[in-house]
Amino acid sequence: MQRLYHIEPFRGSEGLYMVNGPPHFTESTVFPRESGKNCKVYTFSKDGTLFAWGNGEKVNIISVTNKELLHSFDLPKAVCLEFSPKNTVLATWQPYTTSKDGTAGTPNLQLYDVKSGTCLKSFIQKKMQNWCPSWSEDENLCARNVNNEVHFFENNNFNTIANKLHLQKINDFVLSPGPQPYKVAVYVPGSKGAPSFVRLYQYPNFGGPHAALANKSFFKADKVTMLWNKKATAVLVIASTDVDKTGASYYGEQTLHYIATNGESAVVQLPKNGPIYDVVWNSSSTEFCAVYGFMPAKATIFNLKCDPVFDFGTGPRNAAYYSPHGHILVLAGFGNLRGQMEVWDVKNYKLISKPVASDSTYFAWCPDGEHILTATCAPRLRVNNGYKIWHYTGSILHKYDVPSNGELWQVSWQPFLDGIFPAKTITYQAVPSEVPSEVPKVATAYRPPALRNKPITNSKLHEEEPPQNMKPQLGNDKPLSKTALKNQRKHEAKKAAKQEARSDKSPDLAPTPVPQSTPRNTISQSTSGDPDIDKKIKNLKKKLKAIEQLKEQAATGKQLEKNQLEKIQKETALLQELEDLELGI
Repeated sequence: MQRLYHIEPFRGSEGLYMVNGPPHFTESTVFPRESGKNCKVYTFSKDGTLFAWGNGEKVNIISVTNKELLHSFDLPKAVCLEFSPKNTVLATWQPYTTSKDGTAGTPNLQLYDVKSGTCLKSFIQKKMQNWCPSWSEDENLCARNVNNEVHFFENNNFNTIANKLHLQKINDFVLSPGPQPYKVAVYVPGSKGAPSFVRLYQYPNFGGPHAALANKSFFKADKVTMLWNKKATAVLVIASTDVDKTGASYYGEQTLHYIATNGESAVVQLPKNGPIYDVVWNSSSTEFCAVYGFMPAKATIFNLKCDPVFDFGTGPRNAAYYSPHGHILVLAGFGNLRGQMEVWDVKNYKLISKPVASDSTYFAWCPDGEHILTATCAPRLRVNNGYKIWHYTGSILHKYDVPSNGELWQVSWQPFLDGIFPAKTITYQAVPSEVPSEVPKVATAYRPPALRNKPITNSKLHEEEPPQNMKPQLGNDKPLSKTALKNQRKHEAKKAAKQEARSDKSPDLAPTPVPQSTPRNTISQSTSGDPDIDKKIKNLKKKLKAIEQLKEQAATGKQLEKNQLEKIQKETALLQELEDLELGI
């Protein structure tokens, strides 16, 4: 019998209801349709067996397996709901309000015992951001950020604070996934000339100057995003400033840092300047993908040494999504981009499909690792609302368009625990579908009247970079950098042109074949015949080798001196000078 799974309720102007997932796509009988437009929020438990929703009057919990209504709470203003990892507690949040006379308002964060329905504890939680307490996966530990310190509770006993982590002003924290020992990453913003920093601790060892497992400080950080890998061995930190003082970017500046629980840390060197749009860990915890750089953006997979493993080249993308099993990666361009997706087999680095999900505002992998959900939701977009279910090979298996006068607010998959769906062999052949494939409208570039009757020239605004395997090849210690690769291509093209010109003049001489690839560390022994030029070439290569060593030191996190940084900045000019000398220009 094939297991059925559900799309999480379709929440919109038509009400709230569930739809069975592949292969049937019929309305589910698990949940009776809730009509009306007052449903503000819903959530599933982590294992998908419980479902809670707020309908503007009450918050209800049902069992998905036997369709039984378990509890109903009188919470008409609740806008946030979340279950604890083992379904013990339901956390609810409603906007905080104060009374007219200025006295403190009533607690607005409630923690309910799912089994008995009693309220375990109420807190005042003024901000919606990070409203929900964080639990360890076994629920032995729970943490909240209160008045710039982290409070820890044990075994869901919220009447006693078991431990506190107090630094200058803890702005944010993230509890590690997985079993004991529990770890926590905390962020303290800089002030009065002091840098911001992120520290990793192991619970409950918070005291003393050497208690931290790792520490990373940085000056350019108005806010940070901290991402633990699944095995809780390392954290990626995206540090962002609100304003780019160089004026190069409207988005401010972002830098990517790697911090491991063994104390190692590094700045991840991104080969292209510009914003960091997305960073995601693979479920294997051994690699991560970053999408970055001014459009067309680059996407690169890095290993735990922060070395590039595979470069996907450039393209219209701003997001990355690993499948639950980690064997497929989707690169996508949503929001202000046209919805192009690239589906990659990341074991073999092969492109599987290139579907287009125009106007999408939401993307989610199904827990089975085979199906994808994309949706266009309000209020981000109020027209053409609806959702599509895809197979990763690019076939649309199901499509639903909301009527023109209606809106879709939320739709997602019912979750399942890891291991329920085994990983399947990747297929490159598009699966059959009864839904006709859509051909996206290609907008033609504007042409002024004076050019409309003239032939179109294939000029491009940006130089496109193809995908490239960055793993070291045999006999090559390191992959070529982007600059070196670009200059190598130019050099080979000029050399080929020069050889061709010579062969035209001397048809009896056979042209020298163009080398396919040149390892970075090999030094050409060819001479120009001019001792002065040969001497200059030798000196330039010596300088470039020194710059390469400085870049390697910077990649390991070493702080470089000002004169060393200035040397690195001269690399492009030196490469150009070397190229001109070698070609006799």
